[in-house]
Amino acid sequence: MRRLPAMTATATSARSDLSELGRSETALRTFLHGLPGVDQVGAEQRAAQLGTRSIKTTAKAQAIDLAIRMVDLTTLEGADTPGKVRALAAKALRPDPADPSCPHVGAVCVYPAMVPYVAEVLRGSAVHLASVATAFPSGQAPLEVKLADTRAAVAAGADEIDMVINRGAFLAGRYQEVYDEIVATKEACGDAHLKVILETGELATYDNVRRASWLAMLAGGDFIKTSTGKVPVAATPPVTLVMLEAVRDFRAATGRQVGVKPAGGIRTTKDAIKYLVMVNETVGPDWLDPDWFRFGASSLLNDLLMQRTKLTTGVYAGPDYFTLD
Repeated sequence: MRRLPAMTATATSARSDLSELGRSETALRTFLHGLPGVDQVGAEQRAAQLGTRSIKTTAKAQAIDLAIRMVDLTTLEGADTPGKVRALAAKALRPDPADPSCPHVGAVCVYPAMVPYVAEVLRGSAVHLASVATAFPSGQAPLEVKLADTRAAVAAGADEIDMVINRGAFLAGRYQEVYDEIVATKEACGDAHLKVILETGELATYDNVRRASWLAMLAGGDFIKTSTGKVPVAATPPVTLVMLEAVRDFRAATGRQVGVKPAGGIRTTKDAIKYLVMVNETVGPDWLDPDWFRFGASSLLNDLLMQRTKLTTGVYAGPDYFTLD
């Protein structure tokens, strides 16, 4: 990932102070509950306001290509097969076979058992291979099982791990338990990047989303991610806004940049561009890069490709022009 500027002495001191929080349940609780509360009305109004912005012509074409590069092309179904995930990986490399100028996606995300088949196709390419782990989607398994899940996915070729936090422990206020599991999973990842799924639809409040975001970052997460896509409420603009504010404030406090991945429910080019506007307006252009912002999606890619074709050819391609995932 992109190298950050050297931290100031103040940021270095703050980072040192924050690193001590994980040694004590009391310290974690005091810090997390001392974070500023989220103004629910303000967050929702701000997200809605940003959603009204529009971009045209050349800027829209650039936004579509950027969004394609940010897609984590995902299949997480019990009926996934080696053939299906190989085809998905091939599409990730060449989303539009008729147009070689079309960029590749950011990553392919699959279950651990499917990782070896995707790795065969992606080997030597710039597309990342992500795997869900840690008893996805519930997170309800003994820690040793979660860590074995993670190590197996990395050994098979995954260079990104999407873990789920134990929401039951978090909502019960057992912050140390959640923190320790993230730290242990990060260690099990080795050189692979760790995305921490908060499952925001189960966290109930924006204050909890902010606390969970900070907890994941304090424990070493490289990305914070909204959702598994397996609960009714997935990514929403206000929740993503709260998470973006958290990564912005975390970098200001520590000097370390953390990525954000909204996942679930983002299906259209219009939706994706709204999120890109939000990123630019909230955290700035440093995050407008696949290293720092991703979309967890499956159907989104096809809509991006249809809109891209319309801009480049003047003809709107139908949904059957591209393969279904």
